Amino acid sequence: MDFLVLIVGVLIGALVLVLWMEQKFTYWRQLGVPYEEPDFFYGNLKGVDQYQHDGLLTQKFYEKFKGKGPFVGVYFFLKPVAIPTDIELVKNILIKDFNFFHDRGLYYNERDDPLSAHLLNLQGLKWKQIRTQISPTFSSGKMKMMFTTMARVAQKFENKIEEVCKGGAEVDAKKLMARFAVDVIGTCAFGLETNSLEDDTNEYFRLGLSVFDNPRHGTMFMMLLLAFQEYARKFRLKFFRDEVINFYTKVVRDTVRYRLANNVERDDFMQLLIKLHTSHGKDNLSFNDLLAQAFVFHVGGVETSATTLQFCFYELARNPDLQSEARNHINEVLRKHNGELTYEALKDMKYLEQVILETLRKYPPAGTLVRETTQDYKIPGTKFILEKGTCIFIPAYAIHHDPEFYPNPLKFNPENFSVENVKDRPSASFLTFGEGPRRCIGARFGMIQVKLGVIAGLRRFRYSVSSKTKEPLKLLTKALAIQAEGGIWLNIESMD
Repeated sequence: MDFLVLIVGVLIGALVLVLWMEQKFTYWRQLGVPYEEPDFFYGNLKGVDQYQHDGLLTQKFYEKFKGKGPFVGVYFFLKPVAIPTDIELVKNILIKDFNFFHDRGLYYNERDDPLSAHLLNLQGLKWKQIRTQISPTFSSGKMKMMFTTMARVAQKFENKIEEVCKGGAEVDAKKLMARFAVDVIGTCAFGLETNSLEDDTNEYFRLGLSVFDNPRHGTMFMMLLLAFQEYARKFRLKFFRDEVINFYTKVVRDTVRYRLANNVERDDFMQLLIKLHTSHGKDNLSFNDLLAQAFVFHVGGVETSATTLQFCFYELARNPDLQSEARNHINEVLRKHNGELTYEALKDMKYLEQVILETLRKYPPAGTLVRETTQDYKIPGTKFILEKGTCIFIPAYAIHHDPEFYPNPLKFNPENFSVENVKDRPSASFLTFGEGPRRCIGARFGMIQVKLGVIAGLRRFRYSVSSKTKEPLKLLTKALAIQAEGGIWLNIESMD
């Protein structure tokens, strides 16, 4: 009898749970919003870890529902998510009506995983405070001061490529580019000679890459953290692997202690953070605040730059005419500047910038931009209201591959970023750096770094795609940033 009561109780509980979940899945229908029919529990995420990069997932919904309304409603598990399909709505969210969408609503756990409480994740007044405090590091004046240091690392990168050519083997493009990126970030941000170009077994290089290439969680679990943040914090779930947390905590703590104990001051990002940490004002940074911002600058700068460089060289290898045009452009500008690579010479390389921006269009490091409504928002000209707390996934990858904005979007075409073509497109049609007040704070630094990498790698060397590269490229499903399945392998030949 007791067993029967138990069985009945379990069945009733299961039925109530199922009905509760089914009710959750009526949210968009009740609002009269165009929506994708969800699967039980998973919502519209079924299989995302196995076969879909998040950029491709949102692209599927964008293409299916574009023109049927300003956005489409989907579910990430039980969480309602809005995916804008109208470019004006995207612009409103990021720029015009930013006050309604100033938070990202992403998961972070400052208590158990201090690295996760970085500028990209922070919300409200704390985000605004820290953003304002660290912005001076990325001014045009500071970039000009850092240029010489970055150019010196770029020269070492060119020497390394020459050494690689003599070896004659196929090259893993991501790893080669990441060695350059780690050394630039290490020097400019922390004043550290990481020496990854000579030693790719060091911890800075290995762990810097592993954050994105070997994350603690796959895409599906990341979506669980997003959907059930309150429970995730209660269970003290972390975003990054313990090895990564411990390593970066030690590096930053040791750097801070050394500089303070020896009165060492450098004109770099770490010095600004230390100054904010040791100030006695009400807005001084805690050590964990300092740690998180130093960490995201390091790993974010390494990943985005290395990824962009590998895809840039891949496309130039696939398009020999464009490769020659870019090389000739670089050398022509250098001749105008007496053969010297100066900050002014870099600014004159307009076609090089077009090549890099086209790379970022076709292969945006992040496939989506996430925002959260901080108050109810009525979409102009419609009856639809995005309620406070609604999660929004802006489909950057899909917009970058929309033929309305980029004719023949699968073709690599630097002319997409000629002055005339940029002028004829909506500003929100290029979202690699985001837009509005939450635009990537390190965009200028990143562009200089990538330009220097392309110059060092291209002016004396010729590239072709190795047969080891799996073509057509497929996106790796479990990487946090866009990556090619099997990697990108290149043949490099010296032109001297």
